[in-house]
Amino acid sequence: MRDYSLVKSETVFKGKIISVTHDTIMSPENKEVMRETVMHNGGATIIPIDNNGDIIYVRQYRHAAKGQFLEIPAGSLNKDEDPQVCAIRELEEETGYKAGKCTHITSMYASVGYCDEIINIYLAEDLSEGVQCLDEDEFVTIEKYSLQDSVNMIFSGEIKDSKTIVAILAYKELLSRR
Repeated sequence: MRDYSLVKSETVFKGKIISVTHDTIMSPENKEVMRETVMHNGGATIIPIDNNGDIIYVRQYRHAAKGQFLEIPAGSLNKDEDPQVCAIRELEEETGYKAGKCTHITSMYASVGYCDEIINIYLAEDLSEGVQCLDEDEFVTIEKYSLQDSVNMIFSGEIKDSKTIVAILAYKELLSRR
């Protein structure tokens, strides 16, 4: 199989969290095509499981989708930050819990069609109390649901966030393999 090759890349926007490039690529048929790519440092998310086996969520407003969303804790990687360090940091910042045990479950592209962001998904177990420390522009409420309720909320449309959906279903599969 022949591959695509990059001919030219121009950064057309550089923001706090993302940048956007206009890329000219050569197709396997030797045809130049244009692609827009959202560049992102990547992120990490973590499924916190409390002592009762419930999943701890944050509910927060997401401006791009103009609504409140139920999600597991997550955040963007700082430059050269280890994804597991980011996941553990975000867990405590957003929920006030610390992970006694942290396990990598999987990694995923957020939206492979136009964005290079990779989200690393972790499982947090053996939780203890820490200190919630939200960013000044973060406003979250904490909610807890069982795994089965979480799966039901995916299929009812209550949980719509892709990283949370992937994480919950991957966690369910992980449990079936243990």
